[in-house]
Amino acid sequence: MSDVRHLLVLPDREAAEEVAEELRLRFDLDEEPQLVRDALAGEDDAEDAQWLVVLEDPEGIHPPEILDALATEREGWLERD
Repeated sequence: MSDVRHLLVLPDREAAEEVAEELRLRFDLDEEPQLVRDALAGEDDAEDAQWLVVLEDPEGIHPPEILDALATEREGWLERD
């Protein structure tokens, strides 16, 4: 299976940190997923920033439906290609 990178989009840093920690615990990850601040196009206000949780999944073993549910619980979503 090819390398997969999941992007979970969250409304704020707190939600992103919670999701990252839950992913680390649920999937027994060696390290926490990466958090990235993503300012919306054309927006300078920090309040308009989204946060991305980047989960590397080289073996493609993390079920997208579980990832989407975790993001949705915190008013986010799983970015799909």
